Amino acid sequence: MNPGNFFSELKRRNVYKVAVAYAVVGWLVIQIASTILPAFHAPEWVVQTLIVIVALGFPVALVIAWAFEMTPEGIKRTEDVAPDEKIPQWSPRKFAALIVTVAVLAAALLCYQIIRSKAPPTNATISAPDKSIAVLPFENLSSDKENSYFADGIQDEILTKLATIADLKVISRTSTAKYKSKPDNLKTVSQELGVAKILQGSVQRSGDKVRIHVQLIDALADFHLWAKSYDGDAKDIFAVETEVSQQVADALRAKLSPQEAKALAKAPTQDAEAYDLFLRAEEQARAAQAALTADAFDRAAGLYAEALQRDPNFALAAARMAEGRLWKHWFVAPLDEAELAQVRSTMDRALTLAPDLAAAHVALGTFYYAKRDYNNALDECARALQLQPNNADALRFRGYIFRRQGQWKESAANLNKAAELDPRDVSVWENIAGSYLTMREWSEAKRMALRALTLEPRAALAHRAMLLVYLNGEGDLDAAAREAKDMELNVRSRTNLGNLGTVIGERAYVAAVRRDFAAALKDWTSDSSDPSQHRERLAARAALGVLAGDAANRTAETEEARSLLEARLQERPDDRIAMIQLSWVYLALGRNDDGIRIAEAAARASPIAIDHMGGPIMAAGLAEVLARAGEGKRAIAAIRELLAIPAGQAISIQRLKLDPVWDPIRKDPEFQQLLAGKEHVGP
Repeated sequence: MNPGNFFSELKRRNVYKVAVAYAVVGWLVIQIASTILPAFHAPEWVVQTLIVIVALGFPVALVIAWAFEMTPEGIKRTEDVAPDEKIPQWSPRKFAALIVTVAVLAAALLCYQIIRSKAPPTNATISAPDKSIAVLPFENLSSDKENSYFADGIQDEILTKLATIADLKVISRTSTAKYKSKPDNLKTVSQELGVAKILQGSVQRSGDKVRIHVQLIDALADFHLWAKSYDGDAKDIFAVETEVSQQVADALRAKLSPQEAKALAKAPTQDAEAYDLFLRAEEQARAAQAALTADAFDRAAGLYAEALQRDPNFALAAARMAEGRLWKHWFVAPLDEAELAQVRSTMDRALTLAPDLAAAHVALGTFYYAKRDYNNALDECARALQLQPNNADALRFRGYIFRRQGQWKESAANLNKAAELDPRDVSVWENIAGSYLTMREWSEAKRMALRALTLEPRAALAHRAMLLVYLNGEGDLDAAAREAKDMELNVRSRTNLGNLGTVIGERAYVAAVRRDFAAALKDWTSDSSDPSQHRERLAARAALGVLAGDAANRTAETEEARSLLEARLQERPDDRIAMIQLSWVYLALGRNDDGIRIAEAAARASPIAIDHMGGPIMAAGLAEVLARAGEGKRAIAAIRELLAIPAGQAISIQRLKLDPVWDPIRKDPEFQQLLAGKEHVGP
């Protein structure tokens, strides 16, 4: 065939147009499939198979276009078409319409992909590296349901061993505990946690006999990698935990250093009864951290002590006991110096027994953090992360320490990394929201608080963050009131306190800002037999009396508050809550100089120079007292300094406009200048 005639024949038979149309439509089909199918969680091989089919179909389409023709009588083989019979040609107009239609669809698809790429990731989906794993709660198959603590302990120990491997991403127990042993949709779980692999297990215990079944699942590909059952005595449980951890590491092709291999093989104790007591203590400790009650913390401490009596060399039990005592110190009942010395002694004991125990270094880091010895605290957390790179607790504390030092970027980096390892831990998102509040980045604070509330609708500190966004950032009193309506009476963190909100409670504070003092007082009508709650009630009523201008009507109960708080500070001179409460009680009694004196002492206890997170709140508390005690110039000077630094939880221009605490200086020209000025935003 003459080449010129061949190319003319290709044109006559519409082969060129079929090639162009097939290529354009095929490309569009692949693009639509690669965009839509992942939304339905289709496996990657579906899109890959479609691409192969489209590619293989291209030469087939060209052969068909050459061999067959569309005629008025229907499809005919080309050789059956008479030479003088004209083959219908695609009209240029119809062909152009096809190309334009495909181009419009392609442009729309491109716009969608651009918008999607710029949109922030949803709360529910996190990227999943191939070497990533979540160990779900092990199912308790024992006839005695009280053995659930034993199943939880085995899960926790396997997770702890895996967390030492730097080559893996291991999700913290706090996040995996949110799921059932056998969730309905493992792919959803893996996407929410940002992992590719999931380890499931069950434990059946009868006396000293234990049966453990585990299975490793590739959740993204939806198939089992391996499964195995172990039968033996409870005293052999450590060997099983080591074997499971090693097999998981092998399946994920994790590279282990000699130190990591040693950590996988090490047992926390050789005494099975001591280990059982330890696991019971761990169950009580988790309950204590959820309920924040002294009794629960004491029960956990007692069980840890029993475990140490059985095995005095049980370093992990000593470290956990010390950590639990610090939790009680922060959130329930402050320990005195002698008790804190005992905690330090317990930590030293743990580190002497096991210098390479990550949990002991975390505990010591938290101790230094409580003492504001931030450099040593950072050193201990860094050592813990060397020993256990997936330790979310160490990352969290690093984040908390850095922000106390005013190192906001470093704080954010560590808290975000902690969130990757513990994405379902509400406290991480609450604390990130708190950081944004301090930096007056209101929209980001709101986004993080909403993320926390998505995980736990009752999250108290997330509700508080939302309230402060509405009040301090947006000046929306109605929204703040709606947020405060269902809040607890007094939501506060013992590490961030010192202003009027600490004294009267966030809910009553919102009512006071709306100048509904009667509603604010309703929160403090009922009394309590608990001494600290009784003092709190009397101090709140005294402070509200100052704001409402009727403090003289409650002199008797205010005097009682003064007596109780002065006695408390004789007993515990470092109780900053009692300090700020007493400063307002003095104001209610007309003892302004004493009010200033005690507020100054409270501010000195948390200077901004060494506490960039809590210090500004204490400084704002002093400014409030100064404004109410007739020291307007000093109050304005303090406010000006606070507006120039990250202090958004306590001071903002919107809050200054609304808060009745500033009424005595509201008409001062310098105060009005502050309201018309700007405030520091960002780190």
